[in-house]
Amino acid sequence: MRDTQIQAAWYGLDTCEKCAIRHLVLFADLKREDFSAVHLPIEDLWLAPGTELYGQDQSAEAVFTIREGLVKLEQYLPDGGRRIVSLLGQGDVAGLEATLAPAHEHAAVALVPTKVCRIPKPVIDRLSPKLHRQLMTKWHDMVLRSHQCARELSTGSARQRVARLILLLGLPGAPTCRLFGRDDVGALLGITTETACRMISDFKRRKLVEEIAPNQFRRDVAALQAIADGQ
Repeated sequence: MRDTQIQAAWYGLDTCEKCAIRHLVLFADLKREDFSAVHLPIEDLWLAPGTELYGQDQSAEAVFTIREGLVKLEQYLPDGGRRIVSLLGQGDVAGLEATLAPAHEHAAVALVPTKVCRIPKPVIDRLSPKLHRQLMTKWHDMVLRSHQCARELSTGSARQRVARLILLLGLPGAPTCRLFGRDDVGALLGITTETACRMISDFKRRKLVEEIAPNQFRRDVAALQAIADGQ
């Protein structure tokens, strides 16, 4: 369930200006006077795991900056299946197609507790010249992220794919990462849920990962990198 923490436009914009990750997000290049030109609320939303931010083919009325957490972009297939096409984390923008298209191309769903800022499309339209560089940067980031998912998470053995995913989900070199449901792991990697469970259980037995809290893992980065590289 969404918890709209910021309703008033001015309070929301004040929060944007002071945002701790502003250097990562869409408004990074804006100056104080630019915020005074915005007359719609920038909402701050908390999403529980499994909450849909927007649906595939839903009218595109806003873009969403991810402040914390992890969001999957997935497409629903004609046979009833689904395909996860990308993962978005802190500083990424979901729903960029709203700047050009009338509907969303994918569904966006929170994988872990996630905090986002909802930016109405009219705000983007009004500020478009000032946002141009950041919009282009975010589009480029999305393309790179999609290519990374295709290159690293859909090739190699199941063992390699799981190792690469665990490496991808944490900061480079950091000892911990947060994983998500095994069905989503399977859908992202193109393997069955059973195979995903088996691989992660095997990694636990071999002390490559240690679950220190629900879906929170301590990881052996060097050993996982060796597996990811096929060694």
